Amino acid sequence: MAGDDGAVLGDLLMRNARTIRRRWRDLLSPWELSPHQARALRAACEAEGMRVSDLAGRLHIAPRSATEVARDLESRGLVARTPDPRDGRAVLLVATAEGRRVRELVDAARAADLRAHFRCLPERDRTELARILHRLAEQG
Repeated sequence: MAGDDGAVLGDLLMRNARTIRRRWRDLLSPWELSPHQARALRAACEAEGMRVSDLAGRLHIAPRSATEVARDLESRGLVARTPDPRDGRAVLLVATAEGRRVRELVDAARAADLRAHFRCLPERDRTELARILHRLAEQG
């Protein structure tokens, strides 16, 4: 493999991304969450309350899709809708205690899974990979 072959590097990067996404979907199955739902739950847990429109922007999805994700999480008791104290016409999504508990479990499981995935690389290689990926991410 030529070290500067962009197509090969891109293909390898995408192959690894697909593997990580598949592992992520599989990991979420005990909680019956989709990746979108898990990301939305994380966002709700990190915020003190957020509008569905803010959720859509944070997840880079259409507002209609964010409404569906929020509705799914609410029906499972992971988030609740509360009045926005700054705007009586609006509502905020707030993570429930159960939502925070599930998020902690999912985060711990994901961290363990990613450690296992990257364990095949020596620490020096993981550090170098992180440096390279940060540099690529900075390019946008």
